[in-house]
Amino acid sequence: MRLIRMLLIAFLSVTAFHAQADDAAAIKRLSELLSKAQTITGRFSQLTLDGSGTQLQETAGEMSLKRPGLFRWHTDAPQEQLLVSNGQKVWLYDPDLQQVTIQTLDQRLTHTPALLLSGDVSSISENFEITHKEAGDVVDFMLKPKAKDTLFDSLRLSFRGGVVNDMQLIDGVGQRTNILFLGVKMNQPLDAKQFDFQIPAGADVIQE
Repeated sequence: MRLIRMLLIAFLSVTAFHAQADDAAAIKRLSELLSKAQTITGRFSQLTLDGSGTQLQETAGEMSLKRPGLFRWHTDAPQEQLLVSNGQKVWLYDPDLQQVTIQTLDQRLTHTPALLLSGDVSSISENFEITHKEAGDVVDFMLKPKAKDTLFDSLRLSFRGGVVNDMQLIDGVGQRTNILFLGVKMNQPLDAKQFDFQIPAGADVIQE
């Protein structure tokens, strides 16, 4: 019995060691890929499904991201919205409602997924447990939040040829949001003014 117990402890220790090593390798690989892009521009196609797989919403638009923490996410009409961050504040503008909502940027990556692509790479390991797999030029990362109060239960981030390709978020009720990135360009010069939103005249402002 004592020998079996010792073998079990040894097995669990080895398993834990390999899990930590795999996690460290995944963090290193993800950090390498993200660090290559100081800016990212392109289009996106976003599809949201409920827990049974029924389509809830489909949108498309343009994005621009710049480290650290700057992003502009413009969803095309007919469901047009503009989400802008200057690294400290976030503006959400709905032109149909003529309404602007202003919030302080939540620096937690588990609350603001856009910061995965534009935020501080060094904080990834503080927020997530990470595993990954590679097949040819495709690398898939699975991120599980360490905190309880998060917007999603899991996040998959995929790269193809060293460039971000798609992202999938799954929340606590099984709702899935799939985002496909198209025509992505990295490290293009971006005007900082596009990350500072000017409130349109006559718009209602909600400060949160």
